[in-house]
Amino acid sequence: MSSQSHPHALIAGELQLPVRQVEAVAGLLQGGATVPFIARYRKEATGSLDEVAITRIRDRLAQLAELEERRKAILKSLEERELLTPALSAQIGAAATMVALEDLYLPYRPKRRTRATMAREKGLEPLADALLERMTEPAFDVNALAAKFISAEKGVATGEDALAGARDILAERVSEDSTARSAMRDLFSRKATLQSTAARGGRADEKYRDYFEWEEPLNRAPSHRVLAMFRGEEEKSLALQIRPPEEEAQAVLRRLFVKGRGSASEQVALAVADGYRRLLGPSMETEIRSEVKRRADEAAIRVFAENLRELLMASPLGGKTVLALDPGFRTGCKLVCLDRHGRLLHHETVYPHTGDRRNEEAGKNLKTLVDRYRIDVIAIGNGTASRETEAFVRGLGLPKAIPVLLVNESGASIYSASDVAREEFPDQDVTVRGAVSIGRRLMDPLAELVKIDPKSIGVGQYQHDVDPNALKAALDDVVVSCVNRVGVDVNTASKELLRHVSGLGPQLAKNIVAHRSETGPFASRQALKKVKGLGPRAFEQAAGFLRIPGGEHPLDGSAVHPESYPVVEAICRDLGCRISDLLEQEALRQKIVPERYVTPSVGLPTLRDILEELAKPGRDPRQQFEAFEFAEGVTKMEDLKAGMKLPGIVTNVTAFGAFVDVGVHQDGLVHISHLADRFVKNPSEVVKVHQKVTVTVLQVDLPRKRIGLSMKSQPFG
Repeated sequence: MSSQSHPHALIAGELQLPVRQVEAVAGLLQGGATVPFIARYRKEATGSLDEVAITRIRDRLAQLAELEERRKAILKSLEERELLTPALSAQIGAAATMVALEDLYLPYRPKRRTRATMAREKGLEPLADALLERMTEPAFDVNALAAKFISAEKGVATGEDALAGARDILAERVSEDSTARSAMRDLFSRKATLQSTAARGGRADEKYRDYFEWEEPLNRAPSHRVLAMFRGEEEKSLALQIRPPEEEAQAVLRRLFVKGRGSASEQVALAVADGYRRLLGPSMETEIRSEVKRRADEAAIRVFAENLRELLMASPLGGKTVLALDPGFRTGCKLVCLDRHGRLLHHETVYPHTGDRRNEEAGKNLKTLVDRYRIDVIAIGNGTASRETEAFVRGLGLPKAIPVLLVNESGASIYSASDVAREEFPDQDVTVRGAVSIGRRLMDPLAELVKIDPKSIGVGQYQHDVDPNALKAALDDVVVSCVNRVGVDVNTASKELLRHVSGLGPQLAKNIVAHRSETGPFASRQALKKVKGLGPRAFEQAAGFLRIPGGEHPLDGSAVHPESYPVVEAICRDLGCRISDLLEQEALRQKIVPERYVTPSVGLPTLRDILEELAKPGRDPRQQFEAFEFAEGVTKMEDLKAGMKLPGIVTNVTAFGAFVDVGVHQDGLVHISHLADRFVKNPSEVVKVHQKVTVTVLQVDLPRKRIGLSMKSQPFG
């Protein structure tokens, strides 16, 4: 069975799903439905598949489509060159992977002139064929036969020249044989080692010192180490080689191609050895490198995506008035005041770290602004001078009801110089924009972080080394998933947030904001249909994720899709109440028997979702915000001592552990072996980005700016 004939059955088998579920997802995707929409509002069709399963089906369908396009191109090429036979056509049609397809095509692929090509031009192919056919004849005289191919005209001066050309032809055949390639691929995957040495004549960067003499089984090399070594090679500090034991590789090929013990078999054996060293070995190494890099990329992208999801879904402070500070020493602290909607009310620069007079002036200004704008919270970026600024603010004697919070400012400088920031604040410089971003990301991390390229947020692992297209696709999926899971207030959202809503995109998001500016806030979801370009399909996809708190319809502020309003209205008719009563009174909701409202299009999964939403309409799935404070008096690396127990916040999770901010301007590493008292295979099982943890300081390396931390109960035991 080929993927060409039964792609849905193939995917169902791979993912261990019923074919009907795969077919349903494929049909919805083909009709323009998005992953969040399918997962949330088409559960009856898919059997309640989640976003992960739907995304896997989508991606596999794309891979199979790419495979079919390549299959068609290969068949067309062979047909045009009159090389396609019924047997070859059947083999190509049955090839289930791109690797198998390319192996079949390799002998027929147009190629540059090779040693084998030149040997064929000299008429030596019959000699190569004879060597293969007569290997089992002990008395066969290869020299006598080779002498017949001597030709001054063709450039074959001696019998040895003829045999050398024949061996070149055989070596190329060995390297292009699909069975041989499959056997070598298997051997490389099982037995290859990854060897790394300092590059000759390279810069030998000290950061790669651990890999100047390194060797390990390739199938055990973790993704982060693979990417580190590949980067070292790219920077010409390391030389890498991936090969299995040569004798084992040669033995596999001899078993496939060499028979008998005569002179012909000796020539074939020489050709096989040459074919492996010169052609097949390097070819397999290139291929396995690509595969290893792909797997390492996938692992790194998966870690990055998990971290990004946790960061985007971090607890929002909500609608509070915020005074935000982007701290600095000599250049001062850029200060902004924001209203509860994140609008800029005031900005100035204060200098709390440049002398007594200016310190006093900065304190007075700050206290005045807190009173004038009725500030609820003070946010301080966690970069340079953050702890010093925090100490300064805490020493002003402000009301205890006003928390002072440090905010991760990673990516704020990227935002401040972006087109988005320039459009938002055309009359402000980058310092003001950066401070605004710090304050807003405390109020609503998701709404602010969607304005920044996810690669710049600082929660990745080797993000600059992985396939940029694969990384972008994965991170875009995460952003879309998070935005739609939380939902968007259509009357306050930026176009950057709206563009990630299911069914919208950049242009419709821009049109929504323009319509809102021209006609005022949307009074209902139905009013969205008046937006230019927002047709029935886009409305279907987007409406359930767009919220209108206090809208004309009581459910417009909820995640109940407008297509399901009639179901809720039917429930209200049966109960003799209004929808608003149903939202307010749990006793009424307890009387609902969902089975009574099942229809061909609305099943129990959707009805259960509706009942959950009626209980908490428009609920935010993110956790409640909790303030966090670093240890007092620990503000720089020099303050750290082994054995200290400190509060910290996880800033990044990698394959080898987690980085934790303990408030000293340098994140410490909790190695995977110190994440818990038990064995940990995957750090994300134990810690998440933005999680509050307690760590013990193991060691402090001031010259290298490295901090070793532990989360074990007995870290030194």
